Amino acid sequence: MKKILPVQSKKELASFIDFPHDLYKNDPNYVPELFIAQKDLLTTHPFHKHSSLQTFLAYDGDKIVGRIAAIYNTNHNTFNNANDGFFGFFDVINDQETANLLIDTATKWVKEKGAKNIIGPVNPSTNETCGLLVKGFDKPPVVMMTYNPEYYVTLLETAGFKKQTDLLAWYWDGANYNDKSLKMLDMLQERLKRNSNVVIRKINLKNFKQEADALRDVYNKAWDKNLGFFPMTNEEFDYTAKDLKMILDPDFALVAEQDGKIVGFGVAIPDINQILKTIKKGRLLPTGIFKLLLNKKKITGIRIMLLGVIDGYRKLGIEASLYGSIIKEYRRKGLKYAEASWTLENNDMVNRAIEAIGGDQYKTYRIYEKAI
Repeated sequence: MKKILPVQSKKELASFIDFPHDLYKNDPNYVPELFIAQKDLLTTHPFHKHSSLQTFLAYDGDKIVGRIAAIYNTNHNTFNNANDGFFGFFDVINDQETANLLIDTATKWVKEKGAKNIIGPVNPSTNETCGLLVKGFDKPPVVMMTYNPEYYVTLLETAGFKKQTDLLAWYWDGANYNDKSLKMLDMLQERLKRNSNVVIRKINLKNFKQEADALRDVYNKAWDKNLGFFPMTNEEFDYTAKDLKMILDPDFALVAEQDGKIVGFGVAIPDINQILKTIKKGRLLPTGIFKLLLNKKKITGIRIMLLGVIDGYRKLGIEASLYGSIIKEYRRKGLKYAEASWTLENNDMVNRAIEAIGGDQYKTYRIYEKAI
């Protein structure tokens, strides 16, 4: 007998976080999330100060066979003048009945909050991990990107979800970057300096607090027309910036600056998934922390995860210059691969800039929606 129950205890929360480990135990591409990071995201993250979330577990008898979170994002709805509900943290066995029960439960929860649509997956918003993998199942995910088996597509679409938009991931390896474009990078940066007095520089980690304040302003302006965007609160941005600083390589953290004003930035982080894949059930203790600390220098890939330019400074070549500078540095360091993710499928300006330096659009993630 299948049943859906809300997560209420610490033990149930641990089971919710751990369920994917059993579900994916035979999948060579699966990367476990850090337990402590998932626990914080679901309980103490600043997101919970403005919005609400309820997690649920699906049982077949006493066995857990699925999970989902129902999410009501107040800041999203206020900023976008919308009345949307969301779902996320969706994992389930290959069984339509179980998937439907989970989805129906999340739908009922957000509908009771007044939502007219349900959108996802987001974990718990587009400011964190989001999207269902629909293309590119042959490679593991990079850091802070989602992963799921192919049958999830059928489960969601059979349950009545339709595509809202696709998010694209781009890949470079040692053979497919565009050397000609990188050689023209110095010329492009000289033109930016001459025509617009825009320079590209590294983020000053010694003055990180002040830099982060300026970057938050750019982030909230540069992404204002992106799918489902809502501005990060100061606490949310600081929370994310603090986490990223722990693994940041300053050579991959760049800003575009005009007369002391930051007008754009690009950040790439080491693909620590190479290490997380070896940490059993995402537990840092007793040995996981040592794997993370001792193997950081052995990481051979990066993810370009943030790149934005504020309105009024686009179409000047800043996007191409930021991407090019990061890829040039990745080549200089002798890394084996880089991923840029994610970009909106209709963001032609950024997608063309990536294609110009040889990016291969190798993975696609989909945001689904359904009227309720």
